[in-house]
Amino acid sequence: MNDDTSSPATRGLPHHKLLAYTVSLELLAAVRAATPRDATLRDHALRSAKSACLDAAEGAGRVTRPDKARAFAIARAEACEAAAAVEIAAASGDAAAGGAALVLGLADRLVALLTGLIR
Repeated sequence: MNDDTSSPATRGLPHHKLLAYTVSLELLAAVRAATPRDATLRDHALRSAKSACLDAAEGAGRVTRPDKARAFAIARAEACEAAAAVEIAAASGDAAAGGAALVLGLADRLVALLTGLIR
């Protein structure tokens, strides 16, 4: 039976049990909502936010500590890049400051979670 209505927390894949993955999805949504008008910054922000999600999921699925740490470290760097792209867009007048503040807050939370997973 295919239950597409179940929440991620009730599914059995490793990344669905990881709070950092949930926060990475929130970061992606916030980056999308911030909608930087500069096409290059928007592309960087979205690609990096998507990569943060994917790398967090990859880390959850890895078995050995070094493999997990490597994937989580990449996710951490991608979250920083996504936040920086939106922050730069806001600083240059190409995105709303409120959207950037939300992105920065979520990125800060995600970086903290991923830092704990890397150690």
